[in-house]
Amino acid sequence: MSQNIYHILWLFITYSFLGWITETIIAAAKQKRFVNRGLIDGPFCVLYGFATVLMTIGLKGTYGIWLFIGCCIYAALIEWIAGHLIEHFFHERWWNHSNVRWNLDGYICLPYTVIWGLVGFFCIRRINTLLINLYDLLPAFFGIIIILLLIFIIVWDALASYILITKKSGRLDRWEAANNRFVHIAAHLGNWISERAVRRIQKAYNSMDKSAQVEATETFAEGCGFYKVVMLFFIGAFLGDIVETIFCRITAGVWMSRSSVIWGPFSIVWGLAISMVTLLLYKYRNHSDRFLFLTGTLLGGVYEYFCSVFTEIIFGTVFWDYSDIPFNLAGRINLLFCFFWGFAAVIWFKHIYPVLSRLIEKIPVIAGKIVTWLLIIFMCCNIIMSSLALTRYNQRQQNIEDNSYWQTWMDNHYNDSKIERIYPNAITVKTSA
Repeated sequence: MSQNIYHILWLFITYSFLGWITETIIAAAKQKRFVNRGLIDGPFCVLYGFATVLMTIGLKGTYGIWLFIGCCIYAALIEWIAGHLIEHFFHERWWNHSNVRWNLDGYICLPYTVIWGLVGFFCIRRINTLLINLYDLLPAFFGIIIILLLIFIIVWDALASYILITKKSGRLDRWEAANNRFVHIAAHLGNWISERAVRRIQKAYNSMDKSAQVEATETFAEGCGFYKVVMLFFIGAFLGDIVETIFCRITAGVWMSRSSVIWGPFSIVWGLAISMVTLLLYKYRNHSDRFLFLTGTLLGGVYEYFCSVFTEIIFGTVFWDYSDIPFNLAGRINLLFCFFWGFAAVIWFKHIYPVLSRLIEKIPVIAGKIVTWLLIIFMCCNIIMSSLALTRYNQRQQNIEDNSYWQTWMDNHYNDSKIERIYPNAITVKTSA
């Protein structure tokens, strides 16, 4: 089944709406009255949309029992990650499964995981095809207009929720003193959204728990905040590239580039893995080695599988293939390398992270923030240029001529030999979606 961005957006919107219906019915049954479980006023629970889209994309190439297991794993991880992120950034809990057997810190539990795994399996195998066929009945232009309108509503809804929960409307109060008519209107609008949203959120998520607020300090990147995670991303991307390069030299006997981008030795896969696992497992960093190993093995396997599918869909290229290694799944992951992720999680939290964390926190606050944003800008430009270079490389493999300036520029600066030197294991997939 061919799935493009148009179909993916439709699936996201549809399942967000169906998720809202499901949540509203369950909440109404418990509270004996209608409860809107959307963000503010819109009938959308975007977590359901994200979950189904990630399952659809991330489980490409899996069938039968493996598809069901994959849906269970993705459902549990998405709910677990979402719960952690909400508590980390907003210091609140929007659900709690502590009263259900076989739960993990109240974020996820086995019964719900199995249920959502079955639902995800059924949606991918049956419902997705039906929905896509229905979408294709709409005139293309009319369908795009509807999608853009609905996406705008969802973004507006999400922005209103963010204003509410992070109390950003308080900043608008200060702007109001400037006697600027536009700012005056914006201040009242922000306060109106915040007050209205407070009542809606409290009604919809009446089990929401407040977590301890984090006090601001003068230490740069203290704890596990934005600046710490970004710095760890760049450190992890650099160290990951070095480790893989040395590993290839030892096992294959050759030096080869393991970089994900065209400028510098940076492995995006490793950088994202290090930053995400730190963010997600930060509160568990003092748990047992066995817990960190098992969690790292599971998270690493799911993450690597998704990255393989994602790069194939976006770039039409497979950057690694484990088909010749025993206990592999579709050649995208294998059991041995999943264990490596588990060992890496233990070594990271028990030995490497504490040292790096202390070093990062010694950076002066102003200098640290400036350097962080400069690195972000550099990496964004790096990723854009790398994406264009890979896109043009794939076009050349399909004998597509250069009809624009950027294609000619890429041909002159990043020809086939240079791309193949940067990405020696890249395999073009002719039948990519």
